[in-house]
Amino acid sequence: MGATIAIRAANESDLEPVRLLLRETWHQVYDAILGPDGVAEVTGRWHAPALLREQLHQPHSTFLVAQRGKDLVGHGFAFPREPATLVISRLYVRPGWQRQGIGSKLFAALTGPYPGAATLWLFVAEANPRGLAFWRREGFSVVAHAIEEGAPVVHMEKRLR
Repeated sequence: MGATIAIRAANESDLEPVRLLLRETWHQVYDAILGPDGVAEVTGRWHAPALLREQLHQPHSTFLVAQRGKDLVGHGFAFPREPATLVISRLYVRPGWQRQGIGSKLFAALTGPYPGAATLWLFVAEANPRGLAFWRREGFSVVAHAIEEGAPVVHMEKRLR
């Protein structure tokens, strides 16, 4: 059997592999919604190396990778927002590694450092049934509808207390 999945804090050398993972997973999910060119444009902005580097060093945030052996198979990024809300900004697992519990492990590792959080918040594309199902399994509920980058999204929350 292969190596186990390790969840760890990312470092500078992970930034390019994270960017590539994000590009791959975004094309998997969002090509049907935004088109390949639209996805390339959005991910080029949202996952630009300088922005990822800034997020890696953002105080009080958590920027994680999931690794199996030398392969980067997942990524998560979260940060606190007042009052007592933790924003799950990103949680992605590379295609081919999905549906193996990696997302749940990343989610637990992202939220662990924030025991004072009363609410977890995120948004996900309405046309992303896998993402919606994952977050519902994790106890999230839809609280609002919006448009992000031209695509309908739902804002989801999980109340912890």
